[in-house]
Amino acid sequence: MLELAAEVGAGLRKKGLNLGVAESCTGGRLAALITEIPGSSDYFLGGVVAYHNRVKRRALKVPAGRLRRFGAVSPETAAAMAGNIRKVTGGRVGLSITGIAGPAGGSPEKPVGLVYIGFSTRKVRKVFECRFAGGREEIRRAACREALEILRDYLNGGGRFQAEASAGKRP
Repeated sequence: MLELAAEVGAGLRKKGLNLGVAESCTGGRLAALITEIPGSSDYFLGGVVAYHNRVKRRALKVPAGRLRRFGAVSPETAAAMAGNIRKVTGGRVGLSITGIAGPAGGSPEKPVGLVYIGFSTRKVRKVFECRFAGGREEIRRAACREALEILRDYLNGGGRFQAEASAGKRP
């Protein structure tokens, strides 16, 4: 996964973009992967590990009503986390991960392995729903990989971002 993190870092550097991340279920793993790459300070501004809702509210300004209505694991919360980490860090790109890594905490509506990845730039805001299988570490690892793949896809004008690219909505 370090090769993917290096590829994404090179893409951010080439495009003159910087990044902030907000993580919940991954506990800082995404930020750790990004900062494993020498020179990542050129494009990585920082992150917030908002494991508890209180931190999501205070550090990331996720509205309490949103958390009550939709829950910490929701597209609405992932979107707020991604958008607000951009504001907190002053970054051009915000990525967020919130989900249920297990082994406990799942429900029929929100099973273990459900993860939402938020993506935000000034003009593009998307949330991706993912369902990963495996144990806690496999789910956390898969969530980080998918977040990096989403970012790579954006940088390369890939399929998930085609509509925005054709509308001229890329920085």
